[in-house]
Amino acid sequence: MTHESTAVQLARSSSNATASGGWWRDAVIYQVYVRSFADSDGDGIGDLRGVRSRLPHLARLGVDAVWLTPFYVSPQADGGYDVADYRAVDPLFGDLSDADELVRAAHALGLRVIVDVVPNHTSEQHPWFRAALAGDPGARERYHFRPGRGARGELPPNDWESIFGGPAWTRVPDGDWYLHLFAPEQPDLDWDHPEVAAEFASVLRFWLDLGIDGFRVDVAHGMVKAPGLPDIGRGAQATLIGTEPLPFFDQDGVHEIHRSWRRLLDSYAGGRIGVAEAWAPTSERLALYVRPDELHQAFNFRFLNCPWDPAAMRTVIDESLAATTAVGAPTTWVLSNHDVVRHVTRYGGGARGLARARAAALLMLALPGSAYVYQGEELGLPEVVDLPDEVRQDPAFLRTAGQDGLRDGCRVPLPWSGDQAPYGFGPAGSWLPQPAGWGDLSVAAQTGDPHSTLELYRAALELRRAMPGLGAPEAGAGPGPEPGSGPESDFGPGAEAASAESYPCGMRWQSAPEGVLLFTRPGFACTLNSRSAPVELPAPGRPVLSSAPVETDGRTVRLPPDSCTWWSW
Repeated sequence: MTHESTAVQLARSSSNATASGGWWRDAVIYQVYVRSFADSDGDGIGDLRGVRSRLPHLARLGVDAVWLTPFYVSPQADGGYDVADYRAVDPLFGDLSDADELVRAAHALGLRVIVDVVPNHTSEQHPWFRAALAGDPGARERYHFRPGRGARGELPPNDWESIFGGPAWTRVPDGDWYLHLFAPEQPDLDWDHPEVAAEFASVLRFWLDLGIDGFRVDVAHGMVKAPGLPDIGRGAQATLIGTEPLPFFDQDGVHEIHRSWRRLLDSYAGGRIGVAEAWAPTSERLALYVRPDELHQAFNFRFLNCPWDPAAMRTVIDESLAATTAVGAPTTWVLSNHDVVRHVTRYGGGARGLARARAAALLMLALPGSAYVYQGEELGLPEVVDLPDEVRQDPAFLRTAGQDGLRDGCRVPLPWSGDQAPYGFGPAGSWLPQPAGWGDLSVAAQTGDPHSTLELYRAALELRRAMPGLGAPEAGAGPGPEPGSGPESDFGPGAEAASAESYPCGMRWQSAPEGVLLFTRPGFACTLNSRSAPVELPAPGRPVLSSAPVETDGRTVRLPPDSCTWWSW
C-alpha cells in the first residue's frame, strides 16, 4: 500500500478543535519565509504579492493558517528581524495595501494569518536608537546602555556573548556600551521602561485592527534580563540555550508581559492568538508560557532537536504532553524552520533522510495538538549545503568567519515549476541560488504523483482533519481499543513497554518490537519503524496512510524501514 490509497474516505470541513474552545488547539500552521516564498516583481526577492498569488497552494495543501516572517521596514541586517518601523511594510516586500489585501485573500480561502512581532530588540536604524546614539538620555533608557569595566571602561559591562558570535556588547563613541544578544545592528530593548510596553501594545493593536489573527513572538523568552546583568562565568553560551538557566533568557519577569498581551488579544473577537518562540531548560519551564492567562502556544524545540531514535522521541513526546496537559494547553510539534538545517538533511540526507523525514511528518501530524510546517517541507526539500561564501547573508556566518551560520541553506527560494532556476519563483533570478535538479522537487512536478512527498502531506492533512481521533488535544478522550479491535499488546522479548497512562487526548502507548513506536488514539493507531530493516508485527487495524508501501494480509504487517503508517478500525 502507498499513501495515495486509503482504506477509509472521510470528509469533514472543519478542524477537530473547533468545538473544543480554540481553532489553534489542533491547527496546522504553515511558515512562510517571505523573501524566499514567491517573487512578484522580478527583483529576485519574495514579497507580499508573491505570497498572495500562492495562497491557493496552501489552501489545497490543507493547512489552517499561515505565519509570515517579518516584512516591516528594516535594513535587513538579519533578514528583517531588525525592525526600524513596526507599522510599515518595507518597500522590498510591497506596501501596507499589499499586507491588507493578503490578509483579505487568505481569509477568503479559509486561512488565518499570523505575523511576526520582534519585541526583544529593534534595528539600529529605529528612531529610538538613533536618538540614543545622538546622546538623548531618555532614549538611552529604553535600551541597555552601561559603562564599561576596566580602568578606562574599555571592557564590556559583563561576559555575555552574542547568539551570533562575539561579545553581546558594542561600545559607542562616548564610551558607553549597549547590549545586543544578536547582531550589533539589533540593540536590546529594556522592558523595565514603561514606554517600551506602551509602544508594543500600540503596535499589536495596529495589526489586529488590520485583521491579522495572531502573532508569533520572536525571542519571547528574552525581553527581561536578570537584575544587575550578572556574569555567566563561562563561554560558548549559545550552546547553553534551552539546556541551562541563563541570566538573559527565560526570566520570570517575561510572564507578566505575556499576560498583558493575552488580555489585549482577548479583547478582540475571532480567536486572536500569541505564539511564543521560547527556549527553556525544561518542558515544565516552557509550559509556563502557555498557562491559561498567557500565550496560546509555544514552539516545542525539543521535538525539533530530537534525534532519529525511538526512545528519545518517546521521552520528548511524553514530557511535552505531560507539561502542557498540566496547564491545560495544547502541545506544538515542529520539525524545521528558518533557523535550522532542514530535517531531510538532519536525518541523514539522500534517500534515507527523505524516508525518515516523510515518516517523521506522519508521526508529527498524528500527535495531539498543533503542528507547524516550514515552507518546502511538504516538497521534501533538503538543506542546500554548498552555497558559495559570497552569496551567504546569515549574520552568524558573517560574524564567525564561516564557523557557524547554517541558516542560509534552509532559506533558498522554493521551486514551483519548470526544469531550470528560478523554477517559477519569480520572473527573474533568486536572491540565493537554487540547486540544479530541483525541478523534480517542484510543486508542479509533485502534484498528482501518488508517490510524492507533496501528495503525502496533502493526504495526511485531509485525513487529520477528517478522522475524529486526530488533531485536537481533547478529541475522543478515552481508553484504547477494545480487545481484538486494535493493536496487540505482546510482541515478546525486546518489545517496548506499553504505557499505563492515557492522556486527556486519549493517546496511549502500546507494546511494540524494539525500534518501533506504536500509540493509539480513539479509532486510530500510528506505527513508526525507526530501524533500517523491515519489522513484522500483528496488524494494528486497517492501513489508511503510509510514508512507504506496507505489506499486510489483514492479520500481520511488514513495516518498511524508516517508515510511519496510520491505521484505523
